[in-house]
Amino acid sequence: MTVQQKQPLTIVLAAPRGFCAGVDRAIQIVEQALEKWGAPVFVRHEIVHNRYVVESLEAKGAVFVEELDECPVDRPVVFSAHGVPKSVPAEAARREMIYVDATCPLVSKVHLEAERHHRQGRHIVLIGHAGHPEVIGTMGQLPDGVISLVEDEAQAETFAPPPSTGGLAFVTQTTLSVDDTARIVEVLRRRFPEVAAPKKEDICYATTNRQEAVKAIAPQVDAMLVIGAPNSSNSKRLVEVGKVAGCIDSHLIQKAADLDMARLAGVRRLGITAGASAPEVLVEQVIQACRMHFSVTVEEVEVAREDVRFKLPRAVAPT
Repeated sequence: MTVQQKQPLTIVLAAPRGFCAGVDRAIQIVEQALEKWGAPVFVRHEIVHNRYVVESLEAKGAVFVEELDECPVDRPVVFSAHGVPKSVPAEAARREMIYVDATCPLVSKVHLEAERHHRQGRHIVLIGHAGHPEVIGTMGQLPDGVISLVEDEAQAETFAPPPSTGGLAFVTQTTLSVDDTARIVEVLRRRFPEVAAPKKEDICYATTNRQEAVKAIAPQVDAMLVIGAPNSSNSKRLVEVGKVAGCIDSHLIQKAADLDMARLAGVRRLGITAGASAPEVLVEQVIQACRMHFSVTVEEVEVAREDVRFKLPRAVAPT
């Protein structure tokens, strides 16, 4: 087929998209650990939720494990960007292991907030998704029973604080839908007007910006691709946001090989974004795959500029 015969396709790129500062920092921590201590460096859980990133680090000598007891005591271990329960570094210290915590500073902020509320005698409501590593890590900062998980509006309506509660506070997972979370908070505030809120919103800047970008382009495209992992909370939220914002045909793909070109046959304008743990190279590969089948024009819609950078922990900071 000649270039002239290709169907025209306008790709509308969301900006910002892809890596956030916390993900970038976590990947650098593993790379710097490999440089400092050599391979292998062990990583508890996926450092970020993206197979491309994980496999790239594996190729450099990182070994990913589920639990600390799979790590030898004589090799360094890195904790993932999602955060870990306090019991994990405590166990690493007990075993006299070298460990580096790659928890995103914005997740650490939520941990500190929860501890502050606990010290002040409040019971804590954590808005988040059960089983997500970030939720497990946040709940693991404090003793059992002092944090209650609320996942949706229905649970917020039926939540009952423990009888001895000396006040109530809420914190949230950092990668939630901004709009869904606002509705859950609305229910909590209606039922418990004195509930203490975070001083600054817990949902991170990157999650918010990526959702705003999707809202901006969804009404003007026929289909939307979100590049990200199926276990990535922020990526799945982008698909949901796209559908609610006007693009019903929004779906998640991990890489260019997942593209169903037949599905794009009638599409004239295609929105593309990437979750906060997806590298830009995956976006470029998807665009390149589209160029093989369509006559592609690329537009970009930018809703915010990001210049956030987080320092590396002293243990792995370049000297």
